[in-house]
Amino acid sequence: MTSPHAHSAGQLPEPTLEEVSEGIYAYVQLDGSWGLNNTGFIQGSDALTMIDTCFTEARTRAYLAAVETVSKLPAKTLVNTHHHGDHTHGNYLVPGAAIVGHELCRQTVIATGLQALHPLFPGVEWGNLELAPPFVTFKDRLELYSDDLKIELIFMGPAHTTNDIVAWIPDRKLLFSGDLIFNQGTPFVAMGSVSGSLEAVKRLRELGAETIVPGHGTVCGPAVMDDIEAYLTFVQSTAKSAFESGTSPLDAARETDLGRFGEWTDTERLAGNLHRAFSELRGEPLGTVLDLGPIAADMVALNGGQPVRCLA
Repeated sequence: MTSPHAHSAGQLPEPTLEEVSEGIYAYVQLDGSWGLNNTGFIQGSDALTMIDTCFTEARTRAYLAAVETVSKLPAKTLVNTHHHGDHTHGNYLVPGAAIVGHELCRQTVIATGLQALHPLFPGVEWGNLELAPPFVTFKDRLELYSDDLKIELIFMGPAHTTNDIVAWIPDRKLLFSGDLIFNQGTPFVAMGSVSGSLEAVKRLRELGAETIVPGHGTVCGPAVMDDIEAYLTFVQSTAKSAFESGTSPLDAARETDLGRFGEWTDTERLAGNLHRAFSELRGEPLGTVLDLGPIAADMVALNGGQPVRCLA
């Protein structure tokens, strides 16, 4: 079940900087597959508030150069939506900012370090990365302000990871969702929770967002939540049948017809998602740390024995 999107980095569109509300920008890196995340920023009168950085030194520098085409103001606040490297690796390139994240985000960035993902993505040019975890942390909610514009940071984990937060701007009905939302990409919950992700989608609906900057994929509206919910429910159903029959996550993934979800990027994530669903079926606490070695191996196996496609 190899991806139908197996093109080269040279065929990817250039990242775009889109004004999604007055003074608020999304930096969109398509096609949104492994390592190609979205970031963004809010422009205030004397400073910027940034949401996430990028996977590599080069991609973060390109993002920061794009920001400067709009504003030369300093970034005084940098929010990390979760610990994954495609959202945090470039933190060190924003040295004047207070880096804000969930307390578990800080812990996991430190525990993970900078080398853990290298074996899964052997072709990536990382650059000279430096570890820069959040140093302003919170548990449930934190309110930031850009001038008079309120930015609500809300803990939503465990979902995509144990430490997901969103940046919700109620006055603009605008949501930076982090990786709780993939638009036309396969959700990945192996390091979080399937049922927790479904609960997070329910909570996101209640916010009433009209515009969503997803963690990956094009800027979208709330209808994308229907797709996320449908996929996660599909994972749960597939896992339940396989678990009850004694079928392994990998074999179940190989036997599964993805239907319309097969058109999304990174379909091999199904194997990892089934591992997480199996954990929940065993009654383990949501967000229990799983051994990523077998999960990565199963995703590679499902990808035809080839490394997962990462064009970051």
